[in-house]
Amino acid sequence: MPQDCCAPEGNVMILACSGGSNVGQLSNQAAVELTQEGFGKMFCLAGIGGHLNGFVQSATDIPQMVAIDGCSLGCAKAILEHAEIPIKSYLVLTDLGIEKNKDFKLRKEEVQKIKESIKEACGGEQPVLPMGETGSSTCCN
Repeated sequence: MPQDCCAPEGNVMILACSGGSNVGQLSNQAAVELTQEGFGKMFCLAGIGGHLNGFVQSATDIPQMVAIDGCSLGCAKAILEHAEIPIKSYLVLTDLGIEKNKDFKLRKEEVQKIKESIKEACGGEQPVLPMGETGSSTCCN
């Protein structure tokens, strides 16, 4: 039986800023790759920003979450605060020494560094999420 992506069963909810700069896109790419690798599940930050009930409730209920902002503007953080969702783990990519720019040629070594930092922000815990079950669309409709 596939897991519901919003069920609080130890999964890491990954919320990436996905903004219009290299660090926004690095945030997004790292979230995609971690989801594909079975470490957590990327979730729709825009749904939370739109105050869609299912998205807000799922983010409120999930026991482990990481919000990733590309820069110190903190758009992901602001969305969560506006929706009154407690921030459990938080990472800002420019704090990792990655310079914000408009160059969308993403470097693999930066994506890897970000993925490692996300895992560290989550306490290094590998969530329970079997491979192949990352594409469920059964939640938050």
